[in-house]
Amino acid sequence: MQKVDYIIKADHLITMEGNLSVIKNGAIAISGTDITDVGAFSDISKKYISDNIMDGKYKVVFPGLINTHSHAAMVYFRGLADDLPLQDWLEKHIWPAEMKWLTAEFVDDAIELACLEMLKAGITSYSDMYFYQDIAAQKLSKIGMRGVLGSGIIDFPWRDYAQSPDDYFRKAEEHINNWKGNELVSPCVAPHATFTCSPDNYKRASDLAEKYDVPLHTHLAETEFEVAQCKEKYGKTPVEHLDSIGFLSERVCAAHCVWLTDEEIDILAKKKVGVAHCIESNLKLASGIAPVARMLKKGVKVAFGTDGAASNNDLNILGELSTAAKVHKAISGDATAIDSKTALLMATRNAAEIIGIGNKTGSIKPGKKADIVIANLNQPHLTPVYDIYSHIAYCIRPSDIETVMVNGKILIDKGTATTLDESSVLSKARSWQDKIKT
Repeated sequence: MQKVDYIIKADHLITMEGNLSVIKNGAIAISGTDITDVGAFSDISKKYISDNIMDGKYKVVFPGLINTHSHAAMVYFRGLADDLPLQDWLEKHIWPAEMKWLTAEFVDDAIELACLEMLKAGITSYSDMYFYQDIAAQKLSKIGMRGVLGSGIIDFPWRDYAQSPDDYFRKAEEHINNWKGNELVSPCVAPHATFTCSPDNYKRASDLAEKYDVPLHTHLAETEFEVAQCKEKYGKTPVEHLDSIGFLSERVCAAHCVWLTDEEIDILAKKKVGVAHCIESNLKLASGIAPVARMLKKGVKVAFGTDGAASNNDLNILGELSTAAKVHKAISGDATAIDSKTALLMATRNAAEIIGIGNKTGSIKPGKKADIVIANLNQPHLTPVYDIYSHIAYCIRPSDIETVMVNGKILIDKGTATTLDESSVLSKARSWQDKIKT
């Protein structure tokens, strides 16, 4: 028999592979960072032994959730300016706050809070668009979380971070060179939006991503304001505009995609653009509701993103998938619009593929990295169990998650972080709160 580092048992093992069937009384064998084998415990126990056999009674095990669009360090602006239209919120409150407070020290501290919140909610990987991504990458490496970190690019100066587009691109290229090939951190190029990036800078971002074979991450068609401005400036909608300059491709993760025509959905499908659906942020800012059911029918790959905690106000993919599964039923008049299996697929395997890490994570399969979530079903709101997918989409809460493993390492154990000092993280956050509110 082969000795492995862990054998994880589960009453319900969801792999997100094949026909998405559930393995009852299943088990996963893990060696080092990788998944060695998956199957029924009766079969796994005949082939493998381990000093660490994790009991699966009343447990469901599924792949780590993936947040495909975030501004993680904005967690320190949670609740700072709520109940406002997006442009007012952004231009009169958030941008001024960032201009005043966004520093390397801010990002270094805020990333800890964001990662702690995401890990405790079962998120093992996230895709980010922000500044100071080398700082964030160093922190991620220390914590042990997986991230696709996009260096933000805009046309105008930002504090002492960058004074020109050349500065943004220099930092983006440095970030790529520093982190490409890293086990946990994948670099990305992130031009912000059509209203903050010129066509030349979008083209330049695309060229840089192609040169180094890294993903692209941008906001797209989030608001009616953005669409109207793009039409006025370029004579095209945002999707048409980015398509006309050759930006759209399979390496692009486009966040929001709220205001789309059928023709634009066809373009996204043809160019194999992935979409990060941020329903709770879009609802809260009254930006609208993305036509996800239509996108899925046309073959567009869609996943979930939280956006920043300043607009959501949490970093909880379980909440996103539950809200989306219900809202799209209501607006379409079709109770089958996004079923529970599709919702979890969007939060796991689809998400990993959209942000360029599908070879590593997103499903539980031999050879992939051991990014795994274990939740406790022995709860009043999770009993009885007839359909485990339904429970994950409509019942489960972050507080039900007991164990989170990333890259074969347990980062949440019995609900407590193992690589972060929770009291210190919360103390730092409160210190920043006192500074920011003055």
